[in-house]
Amino acid sequence: MPLKILPLKRLALLLFAIVPALAWAVVKPVRVIAPEWGGVTCTSEAVCVDDPSRGAEADALYEEALRFVGEKVSPVAGKPRVTFCSSQACADYFGLGARGAVTVGTIGSVIGPRAWKPYYVRHELIHYLQGQQLGVPQLLLKPSWYLEGMAYGLSEDPRVPLAQPFEAYRSEFFAWYRSVGRERLWVEGRRL
Repeated sequence: MPLKILPLKRLALLLFAIVPALAWAVVKPVRVIAPEWGGVTCTSEAVCVDDPSRGAEADALYEEALRFVGEKVSPVAGKPRVTFCSSQACADYFGLGARGAVTVGTIGSVIGPRAWKPYYVRHELIHYLQGQQLGVPQLLLKPSWYLEGMAYGLSEDPRVPLAQPFEAYRSEFFAWYRSVGRERLWVEGRRL
């Protein structure tokens, strides 16, 4: 019997060692868990930057977005971690590619060099809030018009029109939002 248990223990050990390492190497946005490992400096528990000279700017964008989302959408629980990349090398480390920013569930967000704007940071905090309110697994089941339309619309993204399909998502979200209202945003969103 001990011979059969030994292979299972080895398999479990391999899985616990290999799966996280593989995720770290292949799914780069997961690196937001420990941004310091990529040469990023965290100026607080919530804000990290690759260029410390821009720390005050990152802090201001973060605080404005947190306040805005709390007032216009709903309060964000805790202090979500946001990593601000001013260089493309930093953005590449976190796997942004052509994206301006990305949020990984309720782990945190990465803001790329072209996304140091209030509406981008708000957009990502709205995605973070969606994870808090709906549960991360449920995000996979929600329609894109709801998730992206909410983030583009409620962040007050000034770009008009957005590239498609995002402009259509924003329009569809606002049509739905007018019928449910802010008070029922999450209740009705859970039903989608």
